[in-house]
Formats: sequence, structure tokens, C-alpha cells
Amino acid sequence: MASESIAFLSEATIFQGDHLVLNKVNFEIRKGDFVYLIGKTGSGKSSILKTLYGALPLKQGDGRVGEYDLRKLKRSQVPFLRRSLGIVFQDFELLGDRSVNDNLKFVLRATGWKDKGKMEIRMREVLDKVGMATKGYKMPHELSGGEQQRVAVARALLNDPLLILADEPTGNLDPSTTQEILTLLYEISQQGRAVLMATHDYVHMTKYSSHTIRCEDSTVVTTAAAPISL
Repeated sequence: MASESIAFLSEATIFQGDHLVLNKVNFEIRKGDFVYLIGKTGSGKSSILKTLYGALPLKQGDGRVGEYDLRKLKRSQVPFLRRSLGIVFQDFELLGDRSVNDNLKFVLRATGWKDKGKMEIRMREVLDKVGMATKGYKMPHELSGGEQQRVAVARALLNDPLLILADEPTGNLDPSTTQEILTLLYEISQQGRAVLMATHDYVHMTKYSSHTIRCEDSTVVTTAAAPISL
């Protein structure tokens, strides 16, 4: 039986302001998919991610993330769309003036959690999932780059997202730590979520069989799941 569709763009044209970035974009992401989003700097990878999380309006074509129609998305719906997503950035974006636990608590409160007991349980669950169960009391500057990115992944998991968007999540990490984060994201996808990972680090992409979305010549080319040969 075919897996559940999580997100798609169909004949989508993506703009940054009045500037055309990508034309006739077509792809679908299904439950359990681990997808690489690749292409040269400036080719449109970030624009695709921004379209999916509502930072860029979809003006032409069709698109959906979960229950949200991107063509009809209202500004008031964007915060709710983003609660159904997990977003991981290259530079971690942790709040440096508070502990790991308080970073997670900040997100939970901002997304409507009120029960302190349930918040504590959820924080422990996501930190355990990313191998950081004993580090909740630490400040971000006390953690390595890989540990900070693990916390960022834990933060992305807090609201049990359908889809994780990872924008160059290993760009600031050494090769060994890059492999650890890549493995973590792949394992998360195998547990039923979907992961779309923008990357230019092709060396580490050969470990996992995955389909790819390649931005080139102002459009995208999709390839079926297979080890990438470069």
C-alpha cells in the first residue's frame, strides 16, 4: 500500500519578491521519505524550504503541506503550519542565554503547551531520542557543534511533526559529526516522519539510499531512491 502523502508542489512557480527563482516545480514527499534537496548555492534550495514553511507565498501552481493548501494559505495560518513542521538550521539557532531544557521549554510555551508535567515529559522524550538525555541542564556554549545540532533536532521534534525541513544541518560540522547527524535524521524518517534535507555535502549522501530533488536551470529534477553516484 502506498505511503501517505505529506507534502507536494505541482507545477509551482516560486518567486522571491518579483524575481523568478524556480519554474514548474513538481515533487511529492511521503511518510517515511528521506529526501535530499541539492543544487548549487543560489539555485533555489532555500526558496523551496521557505515555500513549504510559509515564508514565501505560492503564487502559481499548487502545493500542500499536511492539511494546509499553500496557494490558499492565510497569514494567520502560518504559525499553525509551522507547528506541523520541524525546522533545523545550519547555525543551530539556540538561545544562548538559557539552558537546553529552557530552550525546549521556550518552544513548547510558544506553541501553546501549558501543562508543566506534560512539558517535562516531552522534553525528556525528545532529548533521549537524540542521545542528549543527560545534557538538559547545560548551556549551549558548553556543548560541541554536534551536540548543539542534536538539541536543534530535538527541538524540531517537540510537536511531533509530519515533516522535518533541514537546511544545511551539517554545514558547520566536521565529517564525523556530520555522519552522526545524517544518521540521526535518517533514523527519524524511518520511524514514520518525512525528512527533506537541503545539502551541498554530496560526499556523505552516498550512505543512504534516497530520492533527490535537484535544483538546476531554474527548475527541479527528481530522481528515484537509489545510492547517489558522483
